[in-house]
Amino acid sequence: MRPAAIRNFLLLASSLLFAGLSAVPQSFSPSLRIGPGAACRLSRAESERRCRAPGQPPGGALCHGRGRCDCGVCICHVNEPGVFFGPLCECHEWVCETYDGSTCAGHGKCDCGKCKCDEGWFGDACQYPAHCDLTKKKSNQMCKNSQDVICSNAGTCHCGRCKCDNPDGNGLVYGKFCECDDRECIDDETEEICGGHGKCYCGNCYCEAGWHGDKCEFQCDITPWESKRRCTSPDGQICSNRGTCVCGECSCHDVDPTGDWGDIHGDTCECDERDCRAVYDRYSDDFCSGHGQCNCGRCDCKVGWYGKKCEHPRSCPLSAEESIRRCQGSSDLPCSGRGKCECGKCTCYPPGDPRVYGKTCECDGRRCEGLDGTVCGGHGTCSCGRCVCDRGWFGTLCQHPRKCNMTEEQSKSLCESADGILCSGKGSCHCGKCICSAEEWYISGELCDCDDRDCDKHDGLICTGNGICSCGNCECWRGWNGNACEIWLGTDYP
Repeated sequence: MRPAAIRNFLLLASSLLFAGLSAVPQSFSPSLRIGPGAACRLSRAESERRCRAPGQPPGGALCHGRGRCDCGVCICHVNEPGVFFGPLCECHEWVCETYDGSTCAGHGKCDCGKCKCDEGWFGDACQYPAHCDLTKKKSNQMCKNSQDVICSNAGTCHCGRCKCDNPDGNGLVYGKFCECDDRECIDDETEEICGGHGKCYCGNCYCEAGWHGDKCEFQCDITPWESKRRCTSPDGQICSNRGTCVCGECSCHDVDPTGDWGDIHGDTCECDERDCRAVYDRYSDDFCSGHGQCNCGRCDCKVGWYGKKCEHPRSCPLSAEESIRRCQGSSDLPCSGRGKCECGKCTCYPPGDPRVYGKTCECDGRRCEGLDGTVCGGHGTCSCGRCVCDRGWFGTLCQHPRKCNMTEEQSKSLCESADGILCSGKGSCHCGKCICSAEEWYISGELCDCDDRDCDKHDGLICTGNGICSCGNCECWRGWNGNACEIWLGTDYP
């Protein structure tokens, strides 16, 4: 190429380049600084002019008041996750409204956080057609929620689509059928959404850590870490992953409408009775295949059955009747109600407790213990659940001295009940202590004022043989629970 032609080509290219640069918006100029930390090549007035919206006078808000101006370029603030802004921070939301899962209902384009609707459509999410071809009956049918209520009585139906009532323009009523009403989340006192301590989703408050209540109005009196510790189940999960932790207490997901235990219960929702059912049906009582009792989600099988859900029969050369007969001994119940009978042999429980023993678990040393744990009142020895008293003492727990060092008046004053009756009229007074009638075995208490018939029975035994009756209430041995001490909550079971 000739030198003249080269010169003409360079002149043309430089003019085109200049024209192209002059067409670039002044608000976009990433090369106005020579390098990092270098001074801006624009004057302050020019820099601020480029950061103002077109038409705004000098002194107006820079970057729409949502950012700072850096050498003619807006650096926008991100106030919360997911919120972005445009070149002049003019866009408040990056995401546009959706309807029925589609952005701008599929009838428009998202521009700077707002839907620009196609021709023939309108609405915040372009969800309403300008012209409707549906009959009123068909339109209303499309607007009905699952309860057959048009727009949940919180809006009007427009061509098969609900237009929710928001007279204040706050958008608190929303949803395809106007089923969400975030006004339910407003605290009556503070008038804030969820009391300012949570987020509202479809009329329900989800509280921040340390707050609880329908509107997050209550603050826990313990730290979130202590609350988590109290709600942590033995397997390390919060409420066994079957409940919600509120201020250190688990609210299990499954609640029995009768007010009793549901299928899921326990301090940390650790008990799941569904594990005891071969086929789960919450309205069925068919626990443990019908061959056992469910205790905290674990089956305790009847004689002759085994397996996780007592589904397998156990082979035994003895008939069921003969097996039970051998386990009964002189008691009316197999293993005296204190053990498990398997093929004619008793396994006493709680496992490993030396106080319960005997061929048919007939010996229960716990009956020799007073409420303070002292054996035979410290004045005797225990033999197969009965106290053998030292000389000078008598009573079921060797609690009475044979010699008395007080006058008769002193003794009687200690035996009188509030109504002035000696030993409630159901016993005799000895040295200031009542000896209740032996004929009425159920009478107990310091003043013979308790009736142990009030204690709950199970399998024909008071407190199921797994505790003692104390003034009409069962006090269960370690590992047992329930009104009649009929529930085993220990870690091991025979």
